[in-house]
Amino acid sequence: MEVTLLGTGAPAGLPRPDCPCAACARAVGEDARAAASVLVDGTLLLDLTPGVAFAAARAGRSLTGVRQVLLSHPHDGPAVEVPAGLPQPVRVPDGRELTLLTGHRVRALAMDAGGTGYAVTGPDGQRLLYLPPGGAPAGLENGGSESYDMALLDVVGRPDALARLRAVGAVGPATDVVAVHLGHDVPPGPESRRRLAAAGARAVPDGTTLTVGVYEEVPDVPRRTLVLGGARSGKSVEAERRLESFPDVLYVATGGTRGGDTEWAARVAVHRDRRPGSWRTTETCDLVPLLAQDGPPLLVDCLSLWLTDAMDAVGAWDDTEWASGGEKALRERVRELTQGVRSTRRTVVAVSNEVGSGIVPATASGRRYRDELGRLNAAFAAECEQVVLVVAGQALVLR
Repeated sequence: MEVTLLGTGAPAGLPRPDCPCAACARAVGEDARAAASVLVDGTLLLDLTPGVAFAAARAGRSLTGVRQVLLSHPHDGPAVEVPAGLPQPVRVPDGRELTLLTGHRVRALAMDAGGTGYAVTGPDGQRLLYLPPGGAPAGLENGGSESYDMALLDVVGRPDALARLRAVGAVGPATDVVAVHLGHDVPPGPESRRRLAAAGARAVPDGTTLTVGVYEEVPDVPRRTLVLGGARSGKSVEAERRLESFPDVLYVATGGTRGGDTEWAARVAVHRDRRPGSWRTTETCDLVPLLAQDGPPLLVDCLSLWLTDAMDAVGAWDDTEWASGGEKALRERVRELTQGVRSTRRTVVAVSNEVGSGIVPATASGRRYRDELGRLNAAFAAECEQVVLVVAGQALVLR
């Protein structure tokens, strides 16, 4: 199958009319996107949008061969006037299958938030999945789905939809995941591409024609990532965003409960509330056994608190204990941790504080902690495929 993306944007397009935000102001050239509309083999049109005929002409395609127009958005009729020559748009009832004279088979999928998804099987047997904006499939069962060759969905707005599809095998390692319904929630350009690549997805400009089933070189999801940043820089949000499109993540909280500390409890609650419901949480600083086990991705938040626990354990805060074996014991703990990161088979995203750029601590123990955290960060980063520094909510890729 050949798929031409006549538009790849959110329903209001990008930039949005009369929107003064920075993302819309920067959405020019290839980053400008019309509302998503997909032409399949010149005969099937998924979603009718304003200016679709002009978009087809710009892409070097014609709509004269279209025999079926299907709607995915959560409404009952087209939002625009139907161009002359196109059949009246319809919506296939959930669960029903439509067979076209061209040999394409289209099955309607129920969504959890309105609208209709479509699974298209071409005459060549290739399988395409197209989901509406803001929607995820409802009623998926483990092992009950074949893998799609290409998936077009709202990766940014509904990363959990991609996670659900991965959980049941509907999206596999060979699936070409292309983001559509892109709006101003993610800045255009390099930042958008970086975020999508971290989810194993990509975006293409409006008018791009893709061949379903043909391998595309999408950047591999980094298996080990260190996310650095200062206090309230957005480093934890960045780390969580990297794994929110994957199912069964194990969130490793190294801070403990700190009974009676209401401010700490409030911080923990904020983190917990924004995690996907499918994630599990464990509170531990014993990271080496987790790294040695097979299992789902690990999100470790954070190495700074792991170091505090390790320094407590070896008596690093006392000068005498530090000089009489504490330093050596801490070095061994860091070596075991970095060795575990090097040999792990799991996907790991770890968070740590970058504290060496501020005021020099007034106490010897404070300076010791700062120095040891710098050494830990450098040793951990050396074992990671990607290292990111977050400043004011903006992620800078260092490696």
